[in-house]
Amino acid sequence: MVAFIDGIGIGSEVVVMCRLLKFSKRTYYAAKVRPLCVRVSTDGVHKVMIKREWTANYSCYGARRLHIHLTRQRYLVGLSAVARLIKILDIRGVQLSKKVFTTHPDKTVVRPPDPVKRDFTAQAPNRLWLANIAYSSTSEGWLSVSLIMDAFSRMIVGWQIASHMHTDLVLDALEIATWQRQVGNACVHHSDASSQGGFKGSSQSSCYSSGCSNS
Repeated sequence: MVAFIDGIGIGSEVVVMCRLLKFSKRTYYAAKVRPLCVRVSTDGVHKVMIKREWTANYSCYGARRLHIHLTRQRYLVGLSAVARLIKILDIRGVQLSKKVFTTHPDKTVVRPPDPVKRDFTAQAPNRLWLANIAYSSTSEGWLSVSLIMDAFSRMIVGWQIASHMHTDLVLDALEIATWQRQVGNACVHHSDASSQGGFKGSSQSSCYSSGCSNS
């Protein structure tokens, strides 16, 4: 109530505000000279520390991570106090976005034969390549990452990153892999059965022209 009156009435208007709000003038003036309680004074110190450390850590810590960080810095403050004060400061940690389902199997498409049979091992390099698409949420949106891994060495032999999920994404990754490894017809290119629209079929057919047999 004191803060409300201070925000509206100043000088002689305080008396009028107290009368209208039915608030004791004695209580108002006593509150103005009363020293701050321990909690209010310590909250002010905590706010400065919390804001500084939150900003120093890329503004991504929430209450729990921030409390752990402050404890490591030997700054003693309770978790409940940190959670309360970050709300007052209107700061928050980075939150993971909801899970997004980006691939769906097309059961109507005829799949190529599968010579791998879930045996993801190889006796030599460039005998079996495993391909997949990964997704990453960034500050500028979702990115699609096409990866091709050699099953023998577990080395990524081809890759491409794009903001779309078009056929060129996997074609570029496959082209990089074949250029780096100079493979022959003995190499099997294996990928899963999930994707969008006609993306899968066009990417699989390209494997034959690149010197790989596809599964």
